[in-house]
Amino acid sequence: MRRAGRRTTAIVAAAVTAVLGATLAGCASAAPAARPSTSGHTGAASSSPSARATATPAPDPVADYARQRLANMTLRQKAASLFMLHLPGTDPAALRGFVDRYGLGGMILMGDNIPETPAALAAETAAMGASDPGLPPLIGIDEEGGDVTRLPWDDQPGAEVLRGEAPAATQAAFARRAQLLKEAGVSVNFGTVADVTADPASFIADRVLGTDPAASSARVAASVAGERGTVLSTLKHFPGHGESEADSHHAIPSTGVSEAEWAARDAPSFRAGVDAGAELVMFGHLAYTQVDAAPASLSAAWHRVLTDRLGFRGASITDDLRMLQDSGLPQYQDPGENAVQAIAAGNTMVLDVLPAGSDPAALVDAVVAAVQQGRIPAAQLDADVLKLLQLRRSLAPKE
Repeated sequence: MRRAGRRTTAIVAAAVTAVLGATLAGCASAAPAARPSTSGHTGAASSSPSARATATPAPDPVADYARQRLANMTLRQKAASLFMLHLPGTDPAALRGFVDRYGLGGMILMGDNIPETPAALAAETAAMGASDPGLPPLIGIDEEGGDVTRLPWDDQPGAEVLRGEAPAATQAAFARRAQLLKEAGVSVNFGTVADVTADPASFIADRVLGTDPAASSARVAASVAGERGTVLSTLKHFPGHGESEADSHHAIPSTGVSEAEWAARDAPSFRAGVDAGAELVMFGHLAYTQVDAAPASLSAAWHRVLTDRLGFRGASITDDLRMLQDSGLPQYQDPGENAVQAIAAGNTMVLDVLPAGSDPAALVDAVVAAVQQGRIPAAQLDADVLKLLQLRRSLAPKE
């Protein structure tokens, strides 16, 4: 995502860790009451072997609710639910209207959405879910601390400090940060930078939690542990910006690093975050040409690596797709086509901070057409929608 300026007092810079059955794995720890388990636990064991053999899973209210909602959604509603978009401003009514008008599955808060007080931000986020409180949209934010800070009242250190301290300091900082986000109604933090580099020329250098695989892995796992049970954790930017100095906000960084070299240098911190229970992984717009010439965000090959080699079963999301357009490359100037390719490649959700004047309906139209044409299999669409419905339902207040 786009970086915010370094936090100063003069700048206003703008639930599910329980396992979701076979849908979300790797979320190892208990979730708060508002984020019920969907793992389908069986009841108490019987002393009879035959009774144990015929035991049925206990009802799973989150999964059942999600399946019922999915069964009643139109194709267009399904497509719209895969988008996390942005609307500038701090007017709760306008933000609510934007979510409702397009049926979005999520909203991303940028610096221009951040009011002066936590209470005012909480009013904004509450408004965005007010029309359907049983299925609130995912509310995401880039709250890394340090160089990328949206909340001016976040007083916790960022990576430039944390990587010089013990991992316990990272866990404590992210625990406090997660609590601030929860109090403001934010449910997803795009805050854990799992990229690794020791190159000071890299654009990501001042944001990494470690300059070598071991140091990064320890602090990535600690950040996820700190957020556990409070907000949903996101690892970014898979498969890792550390192998290139180029800035993906303005170009498509490229590297000739092999998959074996990647596995030794870049994979460990992402694996550590997956093992720690991160619920989401954000795909970066960078190309490892020996694996796939396409950016990882549009690469089915890299999605297979994440699931098959790292064992991730959570939700994947693109980095801001507008960055592809900002690269200036002609093949990425159609935002609808970018969204189609991202979903077809395996992303569960698409993040796009659209330029002013853009029509979100056109993005949804493009995905609908792609499903009708068979470019995105209907079964894949349903699986993605169901996964997000379960995430969103688990964040709803208890009835």
